[in-house]
Amino acid sequence: MPNITRPTIQLSLIITPPSDAARDDFSLRERLDHLDEAQAKVRELSLFWASTRSSDELFEDFEVQMRELVCEVGRAGSELMLGAAEAKDRRERPSKYSIGSTTYRMSTPEPRSFNTWFGVIRYRRSYARPVDGGVGHCPLDFELGLLGDRISPNLLSTGARLATRMSFEEAREVLGWFVPQPPSTEVLEQTVLGLGHHTAGWFEFAPVPEDDGEVLVVMLDGKCVPTARASELEKRRGKRSKRAPAPSPRHRGRDMRKKRGRAPRRKKGDKSKNGKQVMMVVTYTLKREGELLLGPLNRRVYASFGKKRHAFEYALEEAERRGFGKGTDKTVQILTDGDPDLHLYTDEYFNALDFPNRVVTVDVVHVLEKLWDAGRARHREGSKALAAWVRVQENRLYGDKATLVLDELRVWLAETPKTGPGNKGHRQRLSDAIRYLERRLDKVNYGTYRAQDLEVGTGQVEGAIKYVIAKRCDHGGMRWIRQRAQAVIQLRCIDVNGHWHEFVRWALARLRTTALANGRRARLQTNTPANLPNIAHAA
Repeated sequence: MPNITRPTIQLSLIITPPSDAARDDFSLRERLDHLDEAQAKVRELSLFWASTRSSDELFEDFEVQMRELVCEVGRAGSELMLGAAEAKDRRERPSKYSIGSTTYRMSTPEPRSFNTWFGVIRYRRSYARPVDGGVGHCPLDFELGLLGDRISPNLLSTGARLATRMSFEEAREVLGWFVPQPPSTEVLEQTVLGLGHHTAGWFEFAPVPEDDGEVLVVMLDGKCVPTARASELEKRRGKRSKRAPAPSPRHRGRDMRKKRGRAPRRKKGDKSKNGKQVMMVVTYTLKREGELLLGPLNRRVYASFGKKRHAFEYALEEAERRGFGKGTDKTVQILTDGDPDLHLYTDEYFNALDFPNRVVTVDVVHVLEKLWDAGRARHREGSKALAAWVRVQENRLYGDKATLVLDELRVWLAETPKTGPGNKGHRQRLSDAIRYLERRLDKVNYGTYRAQDLEVGTGQVEGAIKYVIAKRCDHGGMRWIRQRAQAVIQLRCIDVNGHWHEFVRWALARLRTTALANGRRARLQTNTPANLPNIAHAA
């Protein structure tokens, strides 16, 4: 094999970035030269790295160097594009123009820092100032869709999307693995709150699914999220006292506990969670193919701290948008966990007159849980006899023979003395199960539902609650403010529905349109969360 002599080439891959002042004064020619230099370094690294590397350098070392150069190319290209766009805008825009009744005068270009996927860049853009005084705007920002937040909309959107899946601190850390300058946790939180102002409008505007099935399934359930009490909010918002810095974090915690004093021991049954209910609505369709109903198709999730009535208002609106509105002859199945309030609102919003083919169903698992509890009146908990008895009742339920289950429970109740060891508890369990079944007897025809291949359980909404709400908002130590948690939860719903990119583009366009009409800069970040849905008459 012939000897191959490796060429000795010394790579000079370091690009010395100009100072901010120098970058502000760059002409388009100088910016183009900067971009050419960065691109030349990329070509040089690609062609000669393998020939000049040391014996201990690996591909991962090449990737690190290439990534830094690609970011430099991105920064140089972005600055060149913005400089060219500003030059074009200054040529075409008059020095004085009007929007509505307000007249603006163009100022000389001013420098600005702007954080992008490639890092922080510098560029100049002109500022339009009202002739009569007041807040103005930058025409170039409106034309290019830039915000007054000094951060790329794509970077803000990605950070907010991560923040719907993990804590704000974790979101910033993960984003920092991929971008040179990740936004701070405060910026991420303010971006989430800013996007949260547009979620309610999006759920009304979101595109209607195509190729829906013939049966609409609506599932509703609730989940409590830990919220901060008034006393906790007072501590958060109160003026911080001055104290000497602690020697270390563990001593700081010790000092704070000493100052705070001992917390009173909770009594049996007391809860520290202070949970507030979030209502979850899951809608999807089933498509008939022979004797089967295939699905779920076009599943959509929606969650809100609004009252139960608000959840039904959304469900009815979604049904109408998808072609299952009032007067439809299509099948609409509503499934709940048996909550009496949900049944009350089902009759109000999906009544039998407007929805003649409606099917109202109680989740079979909740019914079986009641039977497991009632069976303990005769059989020892965990025994084979108890399991066998529940299996018999389950077969009766799936055979549309719930009345037989009720008859047996009534016989047990009659045979259980009112006095004696444990009899009070046994009678209470039996009475609860009998009352539960009696009030829902028309909603437990599981044999008929299965024959029609309809749903008999609420597993879809239970899973959505765990994935959308609990996974992000229900961890140890969390104490949310409802309005702020609402923004996170609704953005998470939009992401789960597969609408994230469409929603962000729609929300930013809506924000820019409003800002332009008012002659102000468009800014997404805010410290003020959107209001919760307000329903006058709710459970």
